[in-house]
Amino acid sequence: MTARTIAVGDIHGDRTQLERLLARLPALEAGDTLLFIGDYIDRGPDSRGVVEVLRGLAARTPARLVFLKGNHEDSWLRVIDKGFPEFVLPPGNGCWACARSFLGMPLEAPPTPDGMRKMFEGSFFPPEVVEWMRALADFWEDEHAIYVHAGLPEKDGRFLHPSEVEDKQVLFWQRSAKFFRGYRGKRVICGHTATEDLPDISLYTPGDPSDLWYTQHVIAIDTKCGKEGGFLTAIELPSLRVYESR
Repeated sequence: MTARTIAVGDIHGDRTQLERLLARLPALEAGDTLLFIGDYIDRGPDSRGVVEVLRGLAARTPARLVFLKGNHEDSWLRVIDKGFPEFVLPPGNGCWACARSFLGMPLEAPPTPDGMRKMFEGSFFPPEVVEWMRALADFWEDEHAIYVHAGLPEKDGRFLHPSEVEDKQVLFWQRSAKFFRGYRGKRVICGHTATEDLPDISLYTPGDPSDLWYTQHVIAIDTKCGKEGGFLTAIELPSLRVYESR
């Protein structure tokens, strides 16, 4: 039997959607892989709970677990190491929701001076969570696909394999319509950019921009979990079976 890989999209602090999706996945075996594409925290109501679930998965499945780094984890590590106020300040990044969750404050609690200080320092994260974020993988590859949070950059007229990318932050941050339209090669699974914002060339349920985005070469699985109306999506390879939390 061919080993399966199930790739799960951006979660963004929504533990309820994560638990619902996990309950809908098939039982996995030791030869299978359960991979998460990054962006586990921020925006949603329970970033702390999401991280707890993910860090506890080894006790729930015999499958190999792979956790990729997203731009939000990359950003918080920059906050912790040297400060990154331009990430912390914009409300749309959902940083206060993350801090509030880890600080154990009520869901609608407004920022406090002490909470703001801890948010700008990233000091609300427990040390073990910071260590976990530092250990997240830049990319993953198996016989089915290349897995990366945001996409692949182009250089000298070709898209680079992740191992060729010197500045790995590009793999967490890049947004390029040209990649989604023009990449040809081994299938890439990615998140980061909401599928409704991608070029209207998806072959999966045409006409529904909120759904998984699919072409022969790229599959995008950020379906806005953590935002109003969003949900969590996973795809199983090689069968291409799709699972959703909605």
